[in-house]
Amino acid sequence: MDKNPDRVIVVDDELNQRTALAGIISRWGYEVKTAANGTEALAVLTSFAADVVVTDLNMPGLDGKGLLEELQKLPSPPLAIVLTGFGNLETALETVHQLGAFWYLEKPVHTPALQMILARAIEKQRLATHAVLLERELASRGALGELTGDSPAMREVFYLLQQVSPTTATVLITGESGTGKELAARTIHQLSRRRNGPFFAINCAAMPESLIESELFGHEKGAFTGAVEKRAGCFELASGGTLLLDEIGDMPLNTQATLLRVLEEGKVRRLGSVREITLDVRVLAATNRDLRTAIGKGTFREDLYFRLAVFEVNLPALRDRREDIRNLAQGQLAALNRKHGCRIAEISREMLELLERYDWPGNVRELRNVIERAVILAGEGSIQPAHLPRGFAGRPEVPLPAGAAHALEAGLEPGMTIADAEKALIELTLKHTAGNRTRAAELLGISPKTLFNKLREYGSAE
Repeated sequence: MDKNPDRVIVVDDELNQRTALAGIISRWGYEVKTAANGTEALAVLTSFAADVVVTDLNMPGLDGKGLLEELQKLPSPPLAIVLTGFGNLETALETVHQLGAFWYLEKPVHTPALQMILARAIEKQRLATHAVLLERELASRGALGELTGDSPAMREVFYLLQQVSPTTATVLITGESGTGKELAARTIHQLSRRRNGPFFAINCAAMPESLIESELFGHEKGAFTGAVEKRAGCFELASGGTLLLDEIGDMPLNTQATLLRVLEEGKVRRLGSVREITLDVRVLAATNRDLRTAIGKGTFREDLYFRLAVFEVNLPALRDRREDIRNLAQGQLAALNRKHGCRIAEISREMLELLERYDWPGNVRELRNVIERAVILAGEGSIQPAHLPRGFAGRPEVPLPAGAAHALEAGLEPGMTIADAEKALIELTLKHTAGNRTRAAELLGISPKTLFNKLREYGSAE
């Protein structure tokens, strides 16, 4: 049972109003405490884990808007219902939009409306709490978001992600290429209060230096040659959500200076514009480079590093968590079977042993590619060492099926037509796959329908 179920704080500087409102809410079955302003409400929250705060907007001292700003800094803030008097509607709407208030009501409060909205807010908090508990349970079983692993190294990663996700902190995600840095960023977004907002990722290494600032910050029409229309940048597009700056170590120095100013001021100005836009974006950064080494070489700003690395999470290389390889490989089968229309039931013990001994320079991404190739080659049954790519450490040399080499030599001759060569190659591939047309089509790089049509041309479609 929840230790603090259905708790509400009523905040109003007028004693009679907050006492009367607290009495009404208490009769609806909620546990209620009161405060005369935002400062008192924050003090009450230290010992009273409220689900919802019902607050007046205009109060002496810390007012309703200031209270909401402070609530947003908490790891798990209560939802806020804003009460506003006549003439403050525009401010109330601004507060709801910018500071994430759940709802607003005009004074005098219509109690049936408050009762309904309060019930909805409580239900939303229950669902959010349930989601957090579910994520923690999955993490204890070796899964968090799209990340998988039961090794001590990954359990530490899961713990760090769970701790930082509900906050507003900037996070620097480090690790070798292929370790799952973008998956970690998406997990942070999914576990945060911004989960319903957009998630944008931009690869700083893939953008030409001349375009990266436009992509990040946007531009006005005519700002530079080729700017034929106004365009919002990634910071604006990610408003209300999360922006991942991937491969941040490859960002040009000039852009680093602009980015630092944007992060410090919380505002962005499109190229060619004089107007600044206030940001509502959580920024995450990822890199496979050693940024401290880059700082020493003068290719990365030290002040930007400290601004980004408020909280750092390092993803371990796959060779450093070999105990996860078996589950990672087997966990790919269901999705890859659906993707390619195959029926792989298992990965053989010999195959798993080879996978566990390999060093995986490409990490989890390389593992997935190897498993995907093996699924396509096998088609059904089990994946065997013979389905590993050539050059893979420990892969046995498997000869072509009996007669295939002779068939290849006899089937392809200098001077034969392209059509005859195509037919010979298709027949050889079908013999190699024991007549499995789906696998043959995959190996040939064509669709099963195209293969069927080719066979029909040859008179062997039956």
